[in-house]
Amino acid sequence: MNSRYTYAKHELGELSMSSGHPYPLGAHWDGRGVNFAVFSAHATQIEICLFDEDGECELTRLTLPTRRGEVFCGYLEGARPGLVYGLRAHGPYEPTKGHRFNANKLLIDPYARQLIGELQWDDALFGYTIGQDDLSFDTRDSAPYLPKSVVTAPRPAAFDVSHLTCRPLSEGLIYEGHLKGMTCLHPEVPPTLRGVFGGLASQPLLDHYEELGVTALELLPFQSFVNDRYLVDRGLSNYWGYQPINYFAPMPQYLGNGRLDELITTVRRLAGHGVELIMDVVYNHTGEGNELGPTLSFRGLDNASYYALRPDQPRYYLDDSGCGNRFNLAHPRVLQLVMDSLRYWHGEIGVAGFRFDLCTSLGRGPRGLDMRGGFFAAIRQDPTLNSARLIAEPWDVGPGGYQLGGYPTGWSEWNDRYRDTLRRFWRGDQGIRPELAKRICGSSALYRPKGRLPSSSINYLCSHDGVTLHDLVTYGQKRNLANGEDNRDGHHDDLNCHFGIDGEEADADHQALRRRVQRSLLTSLFLSRGALMLLAGDEMGRTQQGNNNAYCQDNDISWLSWTDAEKKDDELLAFTRELSSLRRQYPLLSTDAWLRGECLGESSVRDLIWLTPLGEELAHDAWGEGKGCDLSYVMSDEQSSLWIVMNASRERLEVSPPQKLDRRELQGASWRLILDSGIPDRRGRAVSALQTRGGIYTEGKSVQVWSLIRS
Repeated sequence: MNSRYTYAKHELGELSMSSGHPYPLGAHWDGRGVNFAVFSAHATQIEICLFDEDGECELTRLTLPTRRGEVFCGYLEGARPGLVYGLRAHGPYEPTKGHRFNANKLLIDPYARQLIGELQWDDALFGYTIGQDDLSFDTRDSAPYLPKSVVTAPRPAAFDVSHLTCRPLSEGLIYEGHLKGMTCLHPEVPPTLRGVFGGLASQPLLDHYEELGVTALELLPFQSFVNDRYLVDRGLSNYWGYQPINYFAPMPQYLGNGRLDELITTVRRLAGHGVELIMDVVYNHTGEGNELGPTLSFRGLDNASYYALRPDQPRYYLDDSGCGNRFNLAHPRVLQLVMDSLRYWHGEIGVAGFRFDLCTSLGRGPRGLDMRGGFFAAIRQDPTLNSARLIAEPWDVGPGGYQLGGYPTGWSEWNDRYRDTLRRFWRGDQGIRPELAKRICGSSALYRPKGRLPSSSINYLCSHDGVTLHDLVTYGQKRNLANGEDNRDGHHDDLNCHFGIDGEEADADHQALRRRVQRSLLTSLFLSRGALMLLAGDEMGRTQQGNNNAYCQDNDISWLSWTDAEKKDDELLAFTRELSSLRRQYPLLSTDAWLRGECLGESSVRDLIWLTPLGEELAHDAWGEGKGCDLSYVMSDEQSSLWIVMNASRERLEVSPPQKLDRRELQGASWRLILDSGIPDRRGRAVSALQTRGGIYTEGKSVQVWSLIRS
């Protein structure tokens, strides 16, 4: 599908460039030759540099002969897929005016579908002379140190994944992970598939997804990215991948066989087992950094167009990402690049959806933040992307950047309020009960007034950005010294609940308490309305040794351990599988509809009732009474009713069965205990639904789930 063709030097010498077409952008083979089209509003000349098959030796340079508006183009007859090339852009080097052209610097084609080689840090990669300011001009050739672009063969449209994306996100489970970290230590994954795309769809991983009820695999960035120089100098790497340098080509190191068909086969195999692939994408900034960063692609092609520059001092970049620059989606050609990239991944590769890093930044333009125009309007009307999942990280570091609940219909959002509320409640903070009730019911105040559904809320306990579930209950403070930043990086407060003893060394009682809290947190998650996301490895006790910012740890700090008894909790894994099975068994937990507290059909039973420990309905003015460390309620639909009791205190809680259900329907019925996070083996106990006294005890830091069994 993506065969390489070896060119002899004399063949390249015989190739000549003729007038080409300005669309489509990039390098495209039509069966006779390759058309090159490169956007640059301010360049004076664009050259195509052709290399040997390994990208190590530059063989010839050809000038694109035609300029149509702001697009330079040319046609290379006789060229075939596998051609290795790079770009050079001529134009003014005037940083104070926003222009940083330097034809001594080879550039990656922004539309390249595949790259070969690795970035090797060298001073020649910078447009200015290292040791001087960025107004200086460096004449060294950067080609030996830069990955090269590769011409690929056209491919048919991707298989249709709409049968997967039409189901509500609330009916499944999103599993967030890193493709290398998930596979590289699995003993049953073939060695050739560890750490690469193929491993994700190997049978051991597919079995794991099925047992957990995973329906969507959300992967950290795998579009080609930069390993920052300061990390490489420390012997570290950009493991997470949040420094993109191309938005079409996958990271070469993740292609085990060096061919794109491995990625496509993986996507198809996952889909065949009911698992969608969701990409974490970073369109808010690039890996070229600020004015002191390297010249690798966009900066050298048209700095003033691709980046948002300070209007008063265009030498400097606007930075709402905290990473040195902001990709300028307010420019129509930059927006086109992003939209073309999304359509490529969804329409040609078969990716089901996207999680947008620092998504608020994508709505920023000269007039500030606009959540209805530009990028968001383009997404909304696009016919290819109307079947794609759209998930926002709904904030950035710019003014007004926190936009949780502010996204259009059709979007889902990472809900950090859910995460923080659950953490506070289970560590024992007082007065959290009203907030907890809002979050486990889907955060309706954020989404319902705008006509959005519970699946708009991505409910999660932990993500890649922060502590793991195990570390949340084990460490009181972050332990990021391995990152080489004197523990200054990462979140400063994870709302940890380690219960007075910091670290792995704790007595048996504390260890048991920590395991119970993990089970209770997971139980709360699986009982919540909305879409669920689980951090890969949290279901089996994965630890990052207290590191809450493992972005640079491409090692056993980040990798999943599948066999190490000290790092793998089989009992927690079994419990998580049970939770997933429970959610599938009772559709009232996963339905994508709001709870209204209203009667179901002809019955007087309501879909939601909040209760006191005595089983009476909780009065509106009683929500703030007491310590608020417990929550009891009944959820019902036409088929079933579940009574749920959450007890975040350290003491046992005595409760009574619900008293406010339709007692005519309860004759002969009983409540049966189907799950207890405090004592997982305790289930099956039944009590009469008409019982009016206490006698039911919920252990401290635990959740009980009772199902109504009608006669």
